[in-house]
Amino acid sequence: MLRYTAMRFGLIVASFGVIWGLVRLRVLPAGLGDSNYLWVALLALVVSAPLSFVLLRNVREQAATQVSEKVERTRRNLAANQQQEDAADDAARDGAARTA
Repeated sequence: MLRYTAMRFGLIVASFGVIWGLVRLRVLPAGLGDSNYLWVALLALVVSAPLSFVLLRNVREQAATQVSEKVERTRRNLAANQQQEDAADDAARDGAARTA
């Protein structure tokens, strides 16, 4: 998961650099007044989204698999703990019923 996040962030930074260069070369329009960096940042986010969808597909699928495995493992552990608690409750009830 950390690998995907780092690659996604790197793609945003690379997009920012390329777009900033294109704005400086006047290939793309600059923002109004002092909003130039905000304009470049927004454009970088918009451009990097479809690029990450295509370029980071395998990494994203690996991260999703890791997350789903962790969720399933946690679900199994919770079910096992619940069974242990149920067994302990049943044993306590049986012990209380015998003494009564």
